[in-house]
Amino acid sequence: MEGDSGFITVQKVYYPLLCILGIPANLFTFYMICFRKCGMSDTAIIYLSCLAIVDTFYLVWVILLDLTLTFWQLQPFWHSHPACGIMGFLQYGSLYSSSWIVVVFTIERYLVLSSMSAKQHFSQAKVTRLTCVSIILVSHLASVPMGWINVVTPKNFTREGKNVTVPWCHYRGHIYSTVLVWVTTFLSGGIPIILVIIFNSLIGHHLTRARKMFTKEERRVMRGGGTKGMVRRTIFLLGTVSVSFVVLSLPRFVTYCILRTKYNHDWFDRNDYRIPINLISDLANMLQNLNSTTNFLLYCMVSRGFRQELIHTLTCKSKARELGSFLTQTTMKVFSLVDHKTPPTRDPITVVLTNLKQTQ
Repeated sequence: MEGDSGFITVQKVYYPLLCILGIPANLFTFYMICFRKCGMSDTAIIYLSCLAIVDTFYLVWVILLDLTLTFWQLQPFWHSHPACGIMGFLQYGSLYSSSWIVVVFTIERYLVLSSMSAKQHFSQAKVTRLTCVSIILVSHLASVPMGWINVVTPKNFTREGKNVTVPWCHYRGHIYSTVLVWVTTFLSGGIPIILVIIFNSLIGHHLTRARKMFTKEERRVMRGGGTKGMVRRTIFLLGTVSVSFVVLSLPRFVTYCILRTKYNHDWFDRNDYRIPINLISDLANMLQNLNSTTNFLLYCMVSRGFRQELIHTLTCKSKARELGSFLTQTTMKVFSLVDHKTPPTRDPITVVLTNLKQTQ
């Protein structure tokens, strides 16, 4: 039992710390991506800013209001009706949104690399915005059945030496819950992981084949180009985010499948950490939840533009740079006004000849 209490203590500290660090980090990441010039394409800005927002909601619904309160309160508010069903809907809606934004962003990058017509279509900001909104709406629509996966029943507790009956939110003992758990396991983990691996492999194959078509000098010139360099940086950033998604999500998917096959019995005690699968499964769950807080660190590590803007923001150098840019623009406007005040020539022939030369 000491091992049980020790691991519970770890989770009591881990999940509040995840909220304290993760929520501000995601909101600050959203600000940096949307309002600072981090050298990202317009489509990357939209996808990554949406990812930061849905990850923030995931931290609020799942980590803060569910797991943190579970370990720190005997009776969290969502054990009553209708909060029990609403929490399930919101949690899985944010989980689906986070997973499928990464998937669609990966597929979009592959299509942009492999097809010129796809590049012209998906490079439009309005198309990307519509795609992100559609992902979030469909994800929450798909999570509507999760509102009925739990049921509220009375449960007896011993509190201060007295028996107390309180409402308790838990899985329905029905095939409906089993089917939904399998569906959500594959929609939020299995299928996204497979698609991300496949399309990242295709992107890697495409880039490897493209490298063989150019010499070192040509590749150096292409790297220096603005558009090519931005595409390369975006793909590198996407690769880092998607690999992190797979590495942190795969253990939970595997352990969940094991729990729902080998240990799917009514008599199985999921809270007994003396059973190895319970300990491993909760560790895998902690890893996946970490996925919603790591993007800020990933951007700092792989994006030089993000690092530079972060340093400028923290050291207030951006204000000096903006002031210098403002003074430069003001000076240019003054000189342009002076040039416009120069009296035009009075020789009509010269004006006609000049206009003729300009039209040629």
